[in-house]
Amino acid sequence: MFSNVNKSNESVAKRTMEKEPGSLAHKSASPSSMKHPPRKQEQQGTYSVLSSDLFVKGNLKSATDIKIEGQVEGDIRSQLLTIGEQATVKGHMTAEEVIVNGCVIGQVRGIRVRLNASARVEGDIIHETISIEGGAHFEGTVKRQENPLKDSAPVRTKQPQTVQPQPTTKTG
Repeated sequence: MFSNVNKSNESVAKRTMEKEPGSLAHKSASPSSMKHPPRKQEQQGTYSVLSSDLFVKGNLKSATDIKIEGQVEGDIRSQLLTIGEQATVKGHMTAEEVIVNGCVIGQVRGIRVRLNASARVEGDIIHETISIEGGAHFEGTVKRQENPLKDSAPVRTKQPQTVQPQPTTKTG
C-alpha cells in the first residue's frame, strides 16, 4: 500500500544501529546494502512507497520522493524516484534523481540517473550525469543535457481535425 516514512526517524534508527558494531542491525544498515546514498539533511523529509502488491494505472506526481516496489503504468514525476528490484514501470519518468533496480519501459529524465546491476531499461535516457553498473541491461538512446528537466512536459500530438464536407450546388 501507500505509506509515508519519516526519513528523520529512519536516520536516527540508522545512527543508533551504527553505534552497535556487533549487532545484526549494524550489518544490515551498512552503506553497501543501501540502494542509494544518504541525502543531505535539508533534503530529508517524507517519501511515498508503492508496495509490491500494488498495480497502479495512471500518472503519479509528488513534491517529495517516491519508491516503487509494485507495478505502474503511467508517467511519474518526483524529486527522487527509486524503482525497486521487483518493480515494473511503463511510462515516462522525470525526477532530479532516478535510481533503477527493476524494469523500466519508457523515457527516463533526470539530472542524476543510475542504473544498478539488476536494472532493465527499454527506452531513452535524458540526463545530466549517468551511472550504469555492470550487469545492467539497457536498450535505447542516451542523451546528455544541461537541464534535462526543462523540457520534461509530455509531448502532445495534434488531434486529427475532422473536415466537414461542403454542400455543392448543381448548375444546369
